[in-house]
Amino acid sequence: MRIFFVLLLLVLAAVQSLAGQQGKRYSVMDFHAAGDGSTDDAKAFAATWNATCGDSSGPSMVIPGGRTFLLSQIRLDGPCKSPITVQLDGNIVAPNAIWTTAAANLLTFYSVKNLTVDGSGQLDGNGAIWWTCFNQKKCRVRPILLAFASCNNLWVKSIHLKDSPDKHMTLYRCSQVHVNNVSVTAPGDSPNTDGINMAFSDHVYISNCSIQTGDDCVSILSGTSDVNITNSTCGPGHGISVGSLGGDSSTALVERITVSNCSFSKTLTGVRIKSWQGGSGKANSFLFENLNMTDVQFPIDIDQFYCPRGNCPPKDSAVAISDARFINIQGTSSNPDAIQILCSESVQCRGIYLDNINLSCSGHTAQTRATILNAYGTIGGTVKPHVRFLGS
Repeated sequence: MRIFFVLLLLVLAAVQSLAGQQGKRYSVMDFHAAGDGSTDDAKAFAATWNATCGDSSGPSMVIPGGRTFLLSQIRLDGPCKSPITVQLDGNIVAPNAIWTTAAANLLTFYSVKNLTVDGSGQLDGNGAIWWTCFNQKKCRVRPILLAFASCNNLWVKSIHLKDSPDKHMTLYRCSQVHVNNVSVTAPGDSPNTDGINMAFSDHVYISNCSIQTGDDCVSILSGTSDVNITNSTCGPGHGISVGSLGGDSSTALVERITVSNCSFSKTLTGVRIKSWQGGSGKANSFLFENLNMTDVQFPIDIDQFYCPRGNCPPKDSAVAISDARFINIQGTSSNPDAIQILCSESVQCRGIYLDNINLSCSGHTAQTRATILNAYGTIGGTVKPHVRFLGS
């Protein structure tokens, strides 16, 4: 009997400890959010955040389901007194208007360590009005939907991002980031609506995500290293891209990027490394492995002559691209040019490795081909279309 009571006390103590660890829950409704989709709830969100951020018990900021919260531009700053969870189960919507003429983010988290954003809710950027404005050359800049800056040990889980005016999620100077089971949707013709964009960040892990946009599903910019993207789907969109790098004669550095077990459907490219002429620096240590392509225009693409608007003058310097491995990539290309590796004569690509590549034309309408320019590499197994590197 004594043993029973001792065990009971231990269980009760454990339950109380767990309850204490869960921390207090601060609902935006308790800070006078309307949640009616038409009243600006930015002040209520800011007040809820301030209370949550100042709590040392491991608290949660709760955005409840079943309601829609209109937000004007808001920035939620750290540092906070303990790890924080933002429980996003409701819907956040941007104003359906041109609400800024300056560079902006709808929702920014800045300098928050040990932050988790989790839930079944969504952020809706009401981007259509912005895309029209941009296409009519009336809007020079457009806002980003969700931005994280200087946030370390960040988790973003299960939320949905929709119709951003510009990029959907950005990571800037963040470290130890986990993005899991996040979905992103925007029309395939919506301009510059990247799914996840990162710069000057490291140890970023993206898994089990579904991204359908009008631009890169994931874009990896300079200053970024140790990125792992796995078990995710991309398309429509422009694929998973490293770059563009070296624009405006800048110096770039990107290292240790892995993309594995992902599927691409009806995208412009599958996996791509793109850089401008005139840049410098290096991009190296890439692994693109176990990828499936369906009706992708350019499944494998390295381009040191990136120039989306055309008419770029020739320049000798370039970002050096090396140690890029493409292994077990199968599927179909909507364009006969299934593999493009176009490198500078002055800064040639080196250490390119292809193994078990099988890319055929969609509908078997033509034979696929590879275009290789100024690249050194090796073939480790069957590769279709046929590839011939310098020196081979």
